[in-house]
Amino acid sequence: MDTEAPLDSASRGGGKAAGEGDSAISMAGPPRERISLLKVPVDIVSHQRLGDVIYELLNKGGEQNLVLLSLADLLRARRNGEYREYVRNAALVIPISKSIVGGIRFLTGKRAVRYMPFDFVVSLLNILEDREFSVFLLGGKLQVLRKTESNIRQTFPRLNIVGRFPAAFKRQEEAVVVEAIRKAASSLLLVGKGIRGGERWIARYSARLNPGLRLWCSDLYDVFAERRRRPSRKTFDRGLEFMGYCFQSPLKFFRIFPYFYYKLLLLGHRLFVR
Repeated sequence: MDTEAPLDSASRGGGKAAGEGDSAISMAGPPRERISLLKVPVDIVSHQRLGDVIYELLNKGGEQNLVLLSLADLLRARRNGEYREYVRNAALVIPISKSIVGGIRFLTGKRAVRYMPFDFVVSLLNILEDREFSVFLLGGKLQVLRKTESNIRQTFPRLNIVGRFPAAFKRQEEAVVVEAIRKAASSLLLVGKGIRGGERWIARYSARLNPGLRLWCSDLYDVFAERRRRPSRKTFDRGLEFMGYCFQSPLKFFRIFPYFYYKLLLLGHRLFVR
């Protein structure tokens, strides 16, 4: 049985290390730049300026949805209307795929910054803890959620966890859960897997939630609870993190075909779209 332990110091500061393209982004000027990649918005934000961007969004108030965009997500945004609107309306769209960063450089010459999802969330929690903001945890299995909460409390002692709710709630209980989240009025709503509708749950209930940041974190609770390993930095930097998932589920090897389709889209856009 796993023992509960705080995240190590390397994990806590994981998002603060320089990432791809950081050296090319100055601390001067606006903290982020939004560009369009194949008609999908992507934000260029250096690790050094992430805190500025997050505080800016919190000061704005209102709905501030954050998206960690993979290549599969980018292609889904091109074909699924509901998800496309969710990404287009997001306050911040962060690339997590090496293919996206490469595509931006291929079409625009700009050097985007890619984030490892775990590192991004750790950096986000660091930023919120600095000003003693709050978080609400939603999704995942109860035991995983409890251990995640314990580890976060130990690692970020000045971050206020104002509520948690596992994913196993019935459809008729959804309104009660949404109301509990609204009343908790957290600075960040962190949503994990198991929630009906997945990432689109945030979009569907966004208007009924309190103002603040909202982020879909997929299987991140399993990483926080030490049930799943995150890719090594070396593997991630090489863009090979998908290999681990492929060995867990061999059907994921078929993702090579969408990758080639994406390459054709980039080539066609460069040749025929001004």
